[in-house]
Amino acid sequence: MALCSCKTLTPEQQAAKEIKEALQEKADSMKFTFADKSLTDMDFVLEAGSLVFKNGTRAYVNSSTNYIAVSGDKAVVQVAPYNSGGPNGIGGVTVEGTPSHFKIKTDKKGNRQASFSVTGINISATVSITLIKDSNRAIALVNPNFNSNSITLDGSIVAPSNSSVIQGRGW
Repeated sequence: MALCSCKTLTPEQQAAKEIKEALQEKADSMKFTFADKSLTDMDFVLEAGSLVFKNGTRAYVNSSTNYIAVSGDKAVVQVAPYNSGGPNGIGGVTVEGTPSHFKIKTDKKGNRQASFSVTGINISATVSITLIKDSNRAIALVNPNFNSNSITLDGSIVAPSNSSVIQGRGW
């Protein structure tokens, strides 16, 4: 015979829980509104907490060295899953370039989807970002144009002024 421990909330506890949930919903909605405006204005940083490689392997990474930043006519895509080395000197690759072909739309679920190209000196890539509805969480797929080694960045969109990213040497 299994024992079940059920906890019934008092009316005061239930009211407090509902208020807490309503406040969280409002905060998430505000984060989404800000992130959406930043994305639309092309003035944002997507700080990634994890990377998903082409083979499906997920790596948890430092968001200050793994990011996509766009500000006006400048874009930086940096992936640094290793602690040191790499072409950028901090464990990965940094692509600096000019964003172009920027498009933004809303899907049926209310998520915002942005896509653009980044063209640098030695490299170019296509970036597709999905901003999850009612949050500042975003998932970005980066497809280099010179090979098929796509990578997915999973993180949050923040304002450049609130970002603490560290840029390595660009290509």
